[in-house]
Amino acid sequence: MAAHTAVATENKINKLTRAIIIGLVLGIGVGYACNMLAADQAMLKEIAGYFSLLTDIFMKMIKMIIAPLVFATIVSGIASLGSESGVVGRMAVRSMGWFVTASLVSLGLGMLFANLFSPGSGLAQALPAADAQTNLQTTSLNLKDFIGHIFPTSAVQAMATNEILQILVFSVFFGFALSQLRSTHAKTIATCIDELVHVILKITDYVMRFAPIAVFAAIAAVVTVQGFGVLITYGKFIASFYLALVVLWAVLIGAGALVLGRPVLDLLKLLRPAMLLAFSTASSEAAYPKMIEQLKTFGVQPRVSGFVLPLGYSFNLDGSMMYQAFAALFIAQAYGIEMDLWQQITMLLTMMITSKGVAGVPRASLVVVAATIPMFNLPAAGLLLIMGIDQFLDMGRTMTNVLGNGIATAVVAKWEGQLTPTTAQDEDDLLETPVPYAGKTMSA
Repeated sequence: MAAHTAVATENKINKLTRAIIIGLVLGIGVGYACNMLAADQAMLKEIAGYFSLLTDIFMKMIKMIIAPLVFATIVSGIASLGSESGVVGRMAVRSMGWFVTASLVSLGLGMLFANLFSPGSGLAQALPAADAQTNLQTTSLNLKDFIGHIFPTSAVQAMATNEILQILVFSVFFGFALSQLRSTHAKTIATCIDELVHVILKITDYVMRFAPIAVFAAIAAVVTVQGFGVLITYGKFIASFYLALVVLWAVLIGAGALVLGRPVLDLLKLLRPAMLLAFSTASSEAAYPKMIEQLKTFGVQPRVSGFVLPLGYSFNLDGSMMYQAFAALFIAQAYGIEMDLWQQITMLLTMMITSKGVAGVPRASLVVVAATIPMFNLPAAGLLLIMGIDQFLDMGRTMTNVLGNGIATAVVAKWEGQLTPTTAQDEDDLLETPVPYAGKTMSA
């Protein structure tokens, strides 16, 4: 039965992956055709708007399930701990330790490759005026506002706006309160929330069937407007950035292998659909529900994934860290501004701290760069040089964020002894049944 289920689940994953890849390729082809045949820029934007409508519908369906999924998984996990409530604090410390280390590695690699390839040197483009406006909102990017923003005024409002950190805070309080109550009603509520997790995951399965269509539309919209010419113009920047991302992937996977061993390859296979979805839509939110589902299939207990993954979405943005390093140094190179090693390190460390306050901020990575580089005498208007290709860069950094968060969650689960493979009665309904993993049975 277990072998049959494993084969069925793998076939299901491969089917979704193939469909997303097909949607990706078709989107590129259709987008290029529209770009070549459209009469003018206005028509290009109109056509792209119709494609974007399909992507917007999919993203709305994804956002529809994120708040209840985060709430249910966190509350269910904490309530199940009972008297072991100290586990949550330990998980938070371990998670943040991994997140900070990964951020430093990402920034370091970004700095290394940006200096090695110097993608901004000799840029054959007219530089923007020093007083040009980027239209990025950076005024609220400070520690005071960030700390105040973590705590919700209303749990309902936090869920309505998908403020993951605020939902996390409310869910932790709710879960702890529920775990301390011993009444029959409290147990009934806990049981209902446990079942709610399964219901939301089933809804996730339904929503994910639209993913290939959304991927097709998202890629088609971008290529319709941008075409391939922009990729040629900024080829050196894009190529060096993606090469650096590949090296970062290798480092993250290697670090995961040190903790997880060979099963890290199984994890990568399971995360593949979520990563492709994040790449194609340039949205981490789009991949979140699928990641919860796939991490459960890998054997990560919901009490861990429900807590660590939302935390990672706010604090573990490995791809974004690398992008910020590339963008800042690209601007310095484009303007011919020399920065010594210590200036670069100081600037990147400042970005790492600043970036922890951008949860929910639109175009967060660009905002962090725009807010930080003026402190080091670099013109924020230099971002105008790369804003035209930001969508293509965003695809890579978003996929990297998903990979980093998936590995981080599995690693914390292993450290907590909460990594137990699951079996199921069929390919659609995965139940939590402990079986031997990596030569022994992990405690639930």
